[in-house]
Amino acid sequence: MSSPQPVDGDVYVTPRYLAGSSGVGDAGFAPVAHWPRHDLGNGPHQLVVTSPDHRIRIGWAGDDYDLWTISAAPDAMSAPRWMATANQNTPAELVGALTTALVHDWAEDSDRFLDAAGRPSEAVEPLIAAGWTLGGLVRGRFRINAPDGHAGATVDIVNPHADEAITLWAGPAGWGTRAEIVFSSRTPAHLIAATARAFTDPEPVPRWRETLNPRLVTHATLTPVEPLKTPAPTPRDIRPRIAVRPPAPVGSVPRWSTTTPSALLPTRPAARR
Repeated sequence: MSSPQPVDGDVYVTPRYLAGSSGVGDAGFAPVAHWPRHDLGNGPHQLVVTSPDHRIRIGWAGDDYDLWTISAAPDAMSAPRWMATANQNTPAELVGALTTALVHDWAEDSDRFLDAAGRPSEAVEPLIAAGWTLGGLVRGRFRINAPDGHAGATVDIVNPHADEAITLWAGPAGWGTRAEIVFSSRTPAHLIAATARAFTDPEPVPRWRETLNPRLVTHATLTPVEPLKTPAPTPRDIRPRIAVRPPAPVGSVPRWSTTTPSALLPTRPAARR
């Protein structure tokens, strides 16, 4: 029987979209670990993982605001048909939902990951099904809000070729707190839906408490990875308890206390003849 894998963190964060980035992309790259990997050193993207035919590209920029850039093209030399970016505050577990869907779609004779985008309602359907509510139309974009108000989505219904057609966001506004995943207009709806579904997943994610942004901690629920240990028993706790005896009739009470163990009493010497 294999031993359980160690958890990379000392707390679990709920909801997961308020966990922020863990600082590494392991959860996002895990689904594509078997795909070709290209280490590019100090370029705009230090790491790029591609599908075997290079039609799908997943780039990681370790020191940039747009930490992840994911795109798909009809062939290795064509311009991307669609693109998604995720910023440096985005939990990698949410990106992992998108890369998992891409692995599921990819095949050398399949274009499913390039299929027509579909209706915006299909892309955000998992949010509505989870109880997220419509927040109205503002400047050609309708909004969807999480029940706690700390996450949402915006959908551009005016510009058919928008670079930011659908945005999934979480966390307070600010450079160090707001997580965003942005999809261009031709991104297949089922891929956006797979990512949106990860936002509604109730499973917590592990993080190191000291690395969490205090503004995220204010709104999230933290649970220790290791349950609190029961305090060690004191000598008073482990001392045998002496049962309480019923009161003895008057006249038969000996000189010592009724709660004194007889083994501790002095033995009377035998009378001499």
